Amino acid sequence: MSNNTAHSEAAPQTTDNQLAALDVSQREDIDGVVFYEVREQVAIVTMNRPEYNNAQNSKMTYALDAAFKRACDDDKVKVIILAGEGKHFSAGHDIGTPGRDVDQEFDRASLWYDHSNKSGGEFLYAREQEVYLGMCRRWRDMPKPTIAMVQGACIAGGLMLAWVCDLIICSDDAYYCDPVVRMGIPGVEYFAHVHELNSRIAKEFLFLGDKMNAQRAYELGMVNRIFSRKDLTSETLTIANKIAQMPRLGLQLTKQAINNAEDLMGKRSTMDMVFGLHHFAHVHNESISGDKLGGFDAKAMAKANKAASGAEKCKETS
Repeated sequence: MSNNTAHSEAAPQTTDNQLAALDVSQREDIDGVVFYEVREQVAIVTMNRPEYNNAQNSKMTYALDAAFKRACDDDKVKVIILAGEGKHFSAGHDIGTPGRDVDQEFDRASLWYDHSNKSGGEFLYAREQEVYLGMCRRWRDMPKPTIAMVQGACIAGGLMLAWVCDLIICSDDAYYCDPVVRMGIPGVEYFAHVHELNSRIAKEFLFLGDKMNAQRAYELGMVNRIFSRKDLTSETLTIANKIAQMPRLGLQLTKQAINNAEDLMGKRSTMDMVFGLHHFAHVHNESISGDKLGGFDAKAMAKANKAASGAEKCKETS
């Protein structure tokens, strides 16, 4: 299926794993939540919590960071693909599975201090500076081209993972959504909305919290290519291998040039500003709900979705 084929509303195929084109015997398991594989000059990093639609807990986030570092350290790897095992790319942050680990301390990737023994707004602010905003910025600046291979749901925290990648290639049944305004929160922590979409579309996307299908995302320039789910892996690998034929330094300098240009247009400073608003919303919600996550848990999200009369309900849960 080409990138100008009309979007299909068919339900995701469940009989074929979307990574069926890969030799799964070559994949290495990282902490039970991420697969890592190298095929010629391409590293494939795969989120592996399909039973929870690849909801991101801290364990997965740090495993992703370890996989990305490994790919960056490997001179034979020229391109990195980020994928999700199962029906969906990612249903967002883990706000309600048995593996939710928001209170746990991990070996940190940045210089931020431990959040787990802090109280009040400091708890979430320190955690999200490290695990969400900090990690996403770190991954966006990886010196090698990255491709998000998206199928099914790409919701809220899933958007953050896709948006840090240089290209987004998706299946025709993919959809995108950031529903957190329903929680009184102005978008996810890695606030790239006004750079991925124009300002009016970004407002519509956030105000309504509706699903954006693959074709619409392509027309707006957020997505590079669309293929059928059956062809997604093989076509993404073809594009990755073509990029890998370019000189490594040329790719790195080109990526750095474009990323720096985006920052000069305000991308980084916008995120810093919105991150402050995001955490004001968390503290406000906590003051009226008593929840440590500022009301942002599975029960509260379900209540907000139920109250979203007339809107497509786009849940950030497994």
